[in-house]
Amino acid sequence: MRLQLVSAPAPAGGLKIAHETDFGRPHPSTRRALEILKTGSPAPDGSIAALRRHYTRSHRQLLAPLEAVHGTFHIRGAPDTPGLIIIRPLRYETIKPLPVLVFLHGGGWSMGSFETYEPFCRQLANATGSILVWVEYRLAPEHPYPAAFQDARAALRWTHENTLRLGADASRIMIGGDGAGGNLAAAVCLAERNDASPFQPRRQILLYPCLDVTAVMPSHKTFGDYPPAAHARSRRNYVGNTLKPGQWRLSPLFAHDVSDLPPTVLLYAGFDPLRDEAAAYAMKLSLARVPLETLSFPDMIHGFLKFGGAIPAANAAIIRIASALQTLEAGNPAFAPAR
Repeated sequence: MRLQLVSAPAPAGGLKIAHETDFGRPHPSTRRALEILKTGSPAPDGSIAALRRHYTRSHRQLLAPLEAVHGTFHIRGAPDTPGLIIIRPLRYETIKPLPVLVFLHGGGWSMGSFETYEPFCRQLANATGSILVWVEYRLAPEHPYPAAFQDARAALRWTHENTLRLGADASRIMIGGDGAGGNLAAAVCLAERNDASPFQPRRQILLYPCLDVTAVMPSHKTFGDYPPAAHARSRRNYVGNTLKPGQWRLSPLFAHDVSDLPPTVLLYAGFDPLRDEAAAYAMKLSLARVPLETLSFPDMIHGFLKFGGAIPAANAAIIRIASALQTLEAGNPAFAPAR
């Protein structure tokens, strides 16, 4: 894959957003994972309940073992806040506040559960030395846009208001997510910046994010089978009756202004329908002088980070995410990573 800048000049130092190698096939480990994901897959027009059961059953076979953490606990019944699950990393100390990451899961806004994400989230919390706040946002089609977007903002605000309870540092609050969760994280950052709110995250972590629900980029056609998922149906479920899917709350890629967003870690995979929009957003952020660390995995597929039990690169990628955060934080001692 080769990306070219066609209109605006690049910032000093150039753009670090694209790999030059175009692999002909995904890595063998991902091909084995794809076979598992395909086995017993229900028809794309089947019930959402059947799709969710298959999602959980197939993903369960690919997950990494559970890493030890300091502890986990649930938050239920907070006013105007979705359910939350808190993961404290091994290095948690009650007298030393840690960074905190509000994490929004993928699954096309329609699927995804803590069961299928817990191994990855534990790894991410330990690798980054951050308290992780898992958000149980409302799922489509039962709850189309803007339900998940509203829940994501509510979770961020709850985190800001409860840092003492969490053992978190209020000056080191991040937001992130993968796939559909990356969409929500990017949209929340735009919303909080536009409102000049006191809840603006200090970092955003976008992992193969969906940034364009109109799906106009070429990679949607090229890699529609990596992995086999009803991407178009997922977008329809979430967009619902919204007449403007190109608005930034649904498609952050189309935001007119991306300046003054938080420093960003953006990861994308080579065999991913969302590849091109992630690379395009990286270019927009870089041109807007947003501090940016991009991570490219050219022979990986969408969703690979969860599959640490079958894809060794997933475990290595988590370490690279943590390293990218450290690189962003090197110039900001107030946001130094926990040691």
